[in-house]
Amino acid sequence: MTEDEKPIRKIPGKVTPAYLQRAALAYLERYASSAENLRRVLRRKADRRCRLRGEDPAAFHDMIDEVVAKSLRTGLLDDTRYAEARVATLRRRGGSARAIQAKLSAKGLDRGTIAAALEGGEEDDEDKAAHAFARRRKLGPYRPGERAPYRDKDLAAMARAGFRFDVARSVIDGEGDDADA
Repeated sequence: MTEDEKPIRKIPGKVTPAYLQRAALAYLERYASSAENLRRVLRRKADRRCRLRGEDPAAFHDMIDEVVAKSLRTGLLDDTRYAEARVATLRRRGGSARAIQAKLSAKGLDRGTIAAALEGGEEDDEDKAAHAFARRRKLGPYRPGERAPYRDKDLAAMARAGFRFDVARSVIDGEGDDADA
């Protein structure tokens, strides 16, 4: 291919409030999100367009903040509701409180919102989550065959997942929960 035959790359359109609003709605149609996570997504989109157009993306941060604020006002975004839903989902999958806190912090939620969502559950949520994790990973009582030689490895897996030692020990040394029966 010679210099004259290079494909011409189409330059994307200008970043406008309407474009940002459409991008936000398209994202929120597919994914639940926190306000800070939506802000990050829109900034990445604006940065990509600005890089291709040779513009400064910092000029559009106020527009992005306005789109996020509008989404909050209209109820498309609700950090509390999002945190509660994610906590419930991650608990069912076997997430420890520490792992859940780390994941929600990565999505831009503040500590108070995360703490409120974690406290909103049942008293034995951590035990149920530990059993779900052990069941999913086939640890302890859910391990087929002899489990004694793997006790330390199973405890280590539970610790890496963020479960406290007393919770991990009770799951690994105990019998399977009622859901297994």
